[in-house]
Amino acid sequence: MIDHRPFATLGAANHGWLDAHHHFSFAGYHDPARTSWGRLRVWNDDTIAAKSGFPTHPHSDMEIITYVRTGAITHRDSLGNEGRTEAGDVQVMSAGSGIQHSEFNLEDEATTLFQIWIMPDQRGGEPGWGAQPFPKGDRAGQWVTLASGIEGDAGALPIRTRARVLGATVKAGETITYKTAPDRHLYLVSAAGSIRLGEVEAAPRDGLAITGEDTISITALEDAELVLVDTQ
Repeated sequence: MIDHRPFATLGAANHGWLDAHHHFSFAGYHDPARTSWGRLRVWNDDTIAAKSGFPTHPHSDMEIITYVRTGAITHRDSLGNEGRTEAGDVQVMSAGSGIQHSEFNLEDEATTLFQIWIMPDQRGGEPGWGAQPFPKGDRAGQWVTLASGIEGDAGALPIRTRARVLGATVKAGETITYKTAPDRHLYLVSAAGSIRLGEVEAAPRDGLAITGEDTISITALEDAELVLVDTQ
């Protein structure tokens, strides 16, 4: 099953400093058909204006992955962590029993990012944060695991759920495959470039919710930058 969710159908809220598009119900946007996909709870497509951002606020019991598309985001939290994550790189925050954090675009240009929330396997636990560079050249024509809670996924940022977040770059006309299991829930977005999955053609920033498959094959109709979540 493939459920194509065009970008124009996503929930949206423009706050001036933040232009947000929601693949799933979030804040003031509620669609009972789009509340989660497996353990994937949030996929927000955010544009944050220069010199602005999210002031300090709390979270608990959620694995929050930030994939920076352009610009950079600066993180600070109640554990004393601070870091700047640039385009193409990834940060992960395990909210655990509770953490407060801020996320600001301190750059002179807008920052665009995907904010992905996955429900943890267990509630509570010590909160944590980490970030890591993932050069796009390493992802050329192949999947690289960016964050994972699955044993054996070496080199990925750790998350506390049996899920993984992957990235790949694919040249126009080329095809990339991913092996999965029919009971898994996949969610695929092309950050840049149109793609085809089966008989479905998807534009950049469209969502594709996939389940019931053993293998998926994605063909890039244009040079594409793919982000994929594989969860229970």
